Amino acid sequence: MFYFLSKLFDVLLSPFSWGLVLLGLAVPWRRRPSRHWRRKRVLGWAGLALLLLSSTWPISNALTRSLESAARPTYRPDVVYDVAVLLGGVVDEEAMARSGQPAYNDNVERLVMTHKLLREGHARSVIISGAALDHQELGEAVVLGRQLEDWGIAKDRIIIEDRARNTRENAVFTQAIVRARAFERVLVVTSAFHMVRATECFAAIGMPVDTLAVDYRGHDSAGRVGEWLPRAHSASVTSAMLREVAGRFIYRVQGYGKAAP
Repeated sequence: MFYFLSKLFDVLLSPFSWGLVLLGLAVPWRRRPSRHWRRKRVLGWAGLALLLLSSTWPISNALTRSLESAARPTYRPDVVYDVAVLLGGVVDEEAMARSGQPAYNDNVERLVMTHKLLREGHARSVIISGAALDHQELGEAVVLGRQLEDWGIAKDRIIIEDRARNTRENAVFTQAIVRARAFERVLVVTSAFHMVRATECFAAIGMPVDTLAVDYRGHDSAGRVGEWLPRAHSASVTSAMLREVAGRFIYRVQGYGKAAP
């Protein structure tokens, strides 16, 4: 049920969806003029403003920077970790199913950094946590494990956790592996915008971890004039950041995440 609701929120928290709804309500569907034309005009302007603002780079960038700045990485380069935990959210299953080739999204730096940690000896092993959504053979953990092997990481250093469908389950299933293998020094690797929720999930189950945030996308620039023009990519980023904001709140309410004091 929680998994289903999380997907429903993807739509409900999308400014694009609400913009279209408002514009749809503003359309004079009747042939004769509606007595509610003033209200429809307000709805139309509101929908248009929502679509325009949410699709501008300064807005999406401000949201991204806000989430990323809250991350407080605790990675210690002088420590050799027993295990690095690579959280899923990197693989594009549908693209892989169509092309038959590895397909990754903008979060691929999680994979790149984990490989670097293993290659340079900062971590002895890796737990890759992520379930298959539609294609079992193309599941997150399996695909990323194969990629690390292709890059020269020994198979016995790679631990596959292929049940977790969200950040809460990432933490719970990872903890079981860590306890079973008596790992002590654990490092969690994920995108900067996602790091707070991930850290809070591990804190909620009483599992101490260090964290390494990657995949920073926010900039210091306030935005040039041309960057206020609407772009589809900016709208997508805005929606993703709003989902993360909502995710933090919902996880805390559910008890899945424990906010830092």
